Amino acid sequence: MAYDVRSIGDYLSAELLPGRVDVAAPVEGAVLLAEFVMAVSGAHATLIVGAPTEFEEALADEARKSSIAACVLIVAGGEVDGGLRSALDAAAITTLFVPAASADVVHARLVALIAADQAAEDRRVTTGTKVLTQVARRGGVVAVVAELAHRIDGWVVLLDAHGQMITTAGAGGLHVRDAVAVAFNRPVRVRHHGLQVHAVGQGEDISAHLVISARGSTSRSRDLGSQAAALLDLLLRTPDHPATERLGREVMLSTLLRGGPEATELLRRWGVRADSMTAFAVASRSRAIDAERMAIRWLDEIGAAHVLSASQGRVLGFIGDDGAAELARIVEGLAGVARMPLRLGLGSPSEPHSLARSAAEAKQSLEIALVDAQPVVWYRSLATVSYVLEHLDDSATTRIAAVLDPLREDDGGHGPLFDTLQVYLAEHGVWGATASKLNVHRQTLTTRIRRIEELTGLSMSNPDDRTAAWLAIRALQEHS
Repeated sequence: MAYDVRSIGDYLSAELLPGRVDVAAPVEGAVLLAEFVMAVSGAHATLIVGAPTEFEEALADEARKSSIAACVLIVAGGEVDGGLRSALDAAAITTLFVPAASADVVHARLVALIAADQAAEDRRVTTGTKVLTQVARRGGVVAVVAELAHRIDGWVVLLDAHGQMITTAGAGGLHVRDAVAVAFNRPVRVRHHGLQVHAVGQGEDISAHLVISARGSTSRSRDLGSQAAALLDLLLRTPDHPATERLGREVMLSTLLRGGPEATELLRRWGVRADSMTAFAVASRSRAIDAERMAIRWLDEIGAAHVLSASQGRVLGFIGDDGAAELARIVEGLAGVARMPLRLGLGSPSEPHSLARSAAEAKQSLEIALVDAQPVVWYRSLATVSYVLEHLDDSATTRIAAVLDPLREDDGGHGPLFDTLQVYLAEHGVWGATASKLNVHRQTLTTRIRRIEELTGLSMSNPDDRTAAWLAIRALQEHS
């Protein structure tokens, strides 16, 4: 609502007697004293209109005096004597004096004024809701939050159910702590008061919290916030893709990873005509964001086929080389301006019949993106192991790979010890994480690492030996 107590006083050319109701409080409605029952809202001002004699009688009754004390009185239709003025001042009742017009005329004018204002507010809310719906279709979560901040002339923070930031708009990035404190009722000092919290979801099925701070009308921001929360609930809720669709994509991706003529033929039937493709791996640091759903939306935006599959919250897929740069640009934009906790790893371009290598590179790049908190990591930017291997001839690469020959099984293949070493090095030598990933007890892991050291002569406490072991693993992957 655009009108507060002060602006109503200006509109009526009234004399103001300050009281307990703040003159900046928004006005909810106007009612005649004879028809008044109770105040509508503690956060908004209710205007009570009456003649001086009516208010004198009301103040003489303690029960009526208590009920009208929380409202704003408009004394109209006559001069006010000193006794009434003193009684109003003693009771700290905010009052407007309009002696030149009768109570009925003042009431009628206020009702018309507030009704017109409320109708205009309703139109603004309706228009805002339509726009929010349109941007939700085009831009999803980030677009809704950005548009809401623009509509309320303030800032917005969207938190997941665990208090992790999903995205912000306006100056929201500067007020995440306040937003978390208010949304989760944490006993800390909040710098910004009057923040609104809208639950995204209902009951125990709350997926996020929308925290807003508006400079304009509180009622409009409250209504728009509720509408935005409903839209975000639909956007954040993962649609249950048919099991056959997901299974089909998983099977097709497995075929691509096996490579060969079958992979090339499958891509052709999938409608992909690219001579070279780049693998990508996506993950979100917030459980409220479905990485698979986001990746599908990006591919639709780019105009690429859904060559992807999800497993344990991570997405692996392939896209044409030209689309890879566009995909990186989208993720960098979301992670930068919108601050969405998304991470993207990109492999090297590969021919359709040999995509497994690019997939492994994308996964490795994603791991680095997660550890280093980088939104996008290209494998080509990791000029360490790949650079060394690319500049070695076959004989040198074979010698490096031979470091791990003692770990081979009787049939010549690599078994549990090789897998253990690979995971151990990939997890940076962290025992707990390695044991968890291998699904073994830490004592079992310790025994395996000691056995690896005995067989290879390498020491996992020596940085040079760890580097040599990793180079050998990568050399074997290159040959495979």
